[in-house]
Amino acid sequence: MKLNDKKCHNAKPESKPYKMVDGGGLYLLVTPEGQKYWRLKYRYLGKEKLLALGVYPLTTLAEAREARNQAKKMLVAGKDPSAVKKENKRKALRASRNTFEAVALEWHEKQKDIWTPHHAVNVMRRLNIDIFPYIGKRPIADIDPLELLDEVLRKIEKRDSLYMASRVKQICGQIFRYGVATGRCKRDPSTDLRGALKTNKTRNYPALDIKEMPEFMTILEKNDARLFASTRRAIRLLMLTFTRTTELIHSTWEEFDLVNAMWEIPAERMKMGNPHLVPLSLQTIAILKEQKKETGHLNVPWVFPSQVRPREPMSNNTVLFAIGRMGYNRPQQRCRMVG
Repeated sequence: MKLNDKKCHNAKPESKPYKMVDGGGLYLLVTPEGQKYWRLKYRYLGKEKLLALGVYPLTTLAEAREARNQAKKMLVAGKDPSAVKKENKRKALRASRNTFEAVALEWHEKQKDIWTPHHAVNVMRRLNIDIFPYIGKRPIADIDPLELLDEVLRKIEKRDSLYMASRVKQICGQIFRYGVATGRCKRDPSTDLRGALKTNKTRNYPALDIKEMPEFMTILEKNDARLFASTRRAIRLLMLTFTRTTELIHSTWEEFDLVNAMWEIPAERMKMGNPHLVPLSLQTIAILKEQKKETGHLNVPWVFPSQVRPREPMSNNTVLFAIGRMGYNRPQQRCRMVG
């Protein structure tokens, strides 16, 4: 007699395991501890075999019967249901190891030794904030261009972070290409998204024409804006060394060799992660000596310490605000030297 849900539910444990047969090789095994397991007995290539189909009541009678029917179809097709189950389990295990997050973390680990620490932290932050919450658990091989676009990039784009959306697309592309190289996916879907994202309008940086330089230098020297001498020296050095503001204000005295007229900016402070050598002119050396004379007694490493907190370097905005106070902050005014 076939089983019904009431019989399955009311089955009581006995001193020994016993079977409640449903038909077609399907039965419910009741253990002395009270557990109830679905089992399917079948024959494959002349050998009797057993297939586990789940635990009652988590797997219902109807579900167990459907699993039995699927197993019978596999047998008709010449497949061993147990072997198919094991292969599916292996595939699921491989998929769990080949999620986008797993591949991305492996890629990041291999790349971080050639990145600056700052860049490595930034990439991981982008992964944790903008990528992993949406596609991190997905098998990397299953992610298509539309999913990447809708689940990741459009969300960033809606924040009006257009540059960041483009940057995250680049990061994802590098991870997919690593996945291709290591056999975890077939292709990089980000390549199909060219032109799919909004772009910022091109905007030129404010600039100061070379013809305006004499006037700029006169205003700086006259100092009607009442700038600190240290700030004026910083502006002059930026013009003489052609470095970025952040590279100058975070410079330390140990980076400068005034005898050999050379400034070596360490790799960790450079955008490309390589040390940068800056030859020093006589004018530059003279300005640095003036700065040393003024601030040397502070016993701090910074060439340009903050006026308010000398233990910290000068703020990046100090130079920008100083140029603004000189009258070069109007929208129509150009503030970067061009030649």
